[in-house]
Amino acid sequence: MPRYLSADYIFPISSEPIKDGIIMLHESGEILDVFSPNQFSDLSAPIEYHKGIIVPGFVNAHCHLELSHMLGKIPQRTGLVSFIKSVITQRAADEAEALEAMKIADQSMFDNGIVAVGDISNMALSASVKRNSKIFYHTFIELLGFDPQRAKMVFQKAMELQTEFLPLKTSIAPHAPYSVSKQLFGLLKSYSDEHNNLFSMHNQESEPENEFFLSKKGSFIDFYKILGLNIDFFEAQGQTSLQSVLPLISDNQKVLLVHNTFTNAEDIAKAKESNKELNWCFCPNANQYIEGQLPDIELFINSGFNITLGTDSLASNEKLCILSEMQSIKKYFPHLPTSEMMKWATINGAQFLGIDKTFGSIEKGKIPGLNLISGVEGMEIGPFSKVMRLI
Repeated sequence: MPRYLSADYIFPISSEPIKDGIIMLHESGEILDVFSPNQFSDLSAPIEYHKGIIVPGFVNAHCHLELSHMLGKIPQRTGLVSFIKSVITQRAADEAEALEAMKIADQSMFDNGIVAVGDISNMALSASVKRNSKIFYHTFIELLGFDPQRAKMVFQKAMELQTEFLPLKTSIAPHAPYSVSKQLFGLLKSYSDEHNNLFSMHNQESEPENEFFLSKKGSFIDFYKILGLNIDFFEAQGQTSLQSVLPLISDNQKVLLVHNTFTNAEDIAKAKESNKELNWCFCPNANQYIEGQLPDIELFINSGFNITLGTDSLASNEKLCILSEMQSIKKYFPHLPTSEMMKWATINGAQFLGIDKTFGSIEKGKIPGLNLISGVEGMEIGPFSKVMRLI
């Protein structure tokens, strides 16, 4: 017997919001149909009415599940370089402790209405959690290697790590412009030109990142010294980090640029000129946690590229909740309509991950998961809004 759900508003995402809309569901969670009130004629149907907005399950486009054991361990607003140092020195943990933290984080994401995650991994420890999860995971095996002499070794290790996640979906991704050499980017480009290898990359998360590429100055110089890395091989590029690495990225792949806290209008213009299939990802709570600053989101809205949302990790966030990320955006950009942000939280991430035939919108034949957003004002979320998974 079908299940019928209704709310003050249904956000199909693929079409305009429907006031008092009705969703007909198969017991498997498959959407059988979506009706406006005047289209629905079965007066005997047992309709479940909810106060609020029903939306598809959320897509968390950027997460680091394997850092879940670091919740509350790193001070806030110390800047990216200090944050990275803390992650390096504190990420080691007992395997059982790390696994248990990941299981708790995975369940928390499920409870917060997340149905799919683009997750960054540097090791295989999260594989078992992902295989047993009710969430879809695409794992980005992360390349870390600024020393050009280590490029081949780093890439080979990433290739080997991929096999440890089978049969889960994986691809190989660069960590960030400041942590991947041109030689390593070159190996990734050659690989991506020949394989289906969508990837994400941390982008312009701090001002020192741009300063390093522009003039080879700033706090990243001391950071490399602490790592014991001789960077005599690196020359100032005279342009920002994003502009420097755009030519090193394959034209053949979808790319997710994550954070973008210090991306400016010229960067966006150069990105458009590159003719690459780029996507932006914002993780506002992590940006506030690390740098105490948000991207100028208005710059990106008409950039011609899709916008997605992520949570980053529990090393840089208090919880893994996409609604919380939207609430943070709404706080600082109150005029942005919730209906637009919901696209960022659902279909855009699903399209990037290549799972939009199942997830991302409330359409006949899909199994997107359904969330109820309560505590809303009409069609707008507010600081007291809450999410509850319906299916």
